[in-house]
Amino acid sequence: MLRNGHVRFGGRPAETHQFKDWQGAAGRPYTYVRTSCGFVYTAFVIDAYSRRIVGWATRSSMTTEALSLEALEHALNTARGGAEQLVHHSDRGSQYVAVAYTERLADAGIRPSVGSVGDSYDNALAETVNGLYKTELIYSQPAWAGLTEVEFATMNWVHWWNTGRLHEGLGHRTPAEVEAKHFETVARQVDTLTAV
Repeated sequence: MLRNGHVRFGGRPAETHQFKDWQGAAGRPYTYVRTSCGFVYTAFVIDAYSRRIVGWATRSSMTTEALSLEALEHALNTARGGAEQLVHHSDRGSQYVAVAYTERLADAGIRPSVGSVGDSYDNALAETVNGLYKTELIYSQPAWAGLTEVEFATMNWVHWWNTGRLHEGLGHRTPAEVEAKHFETVARQVDTLTAV
């Protein structure tokens, strides 16, 4: 998974396009949710090709170790195939340029790509995901009790996002469908090459 490609925004991605780019969450490196017990924070790692949320974390602290690094570890543990040759796009938020975070990217063979100051282009996808998360889930109820409630609801929303929600930018398909088609195409190409 996640090798040798580039991101094409705006159009339907080519069926043979390969995964390569992950994006940290939003122009702000996280999004926050007000609860009865105080704020909780959610960070996502998004595959820019399939729009699949490959990692996420909801925590009561926004430190690198508690939030963004946890989302990255989740992404690395659930990724199909290796993470080598990935590019990780993020803003210059302290969580994403922290030594612990950049060292973990390097350990996994992932190249960081940090946007320039005042430039939101690297984070357009993450901004969109955070906005939809708040619109489709967080603002759907008047109050959240606390971390556990938000974390459980986020888990269900991420599952729906990846497997049930149709994305216009993916030709009205789900991220799971896009990935399945990709891996089917790759398998066919391998079979053709080995048959020769």
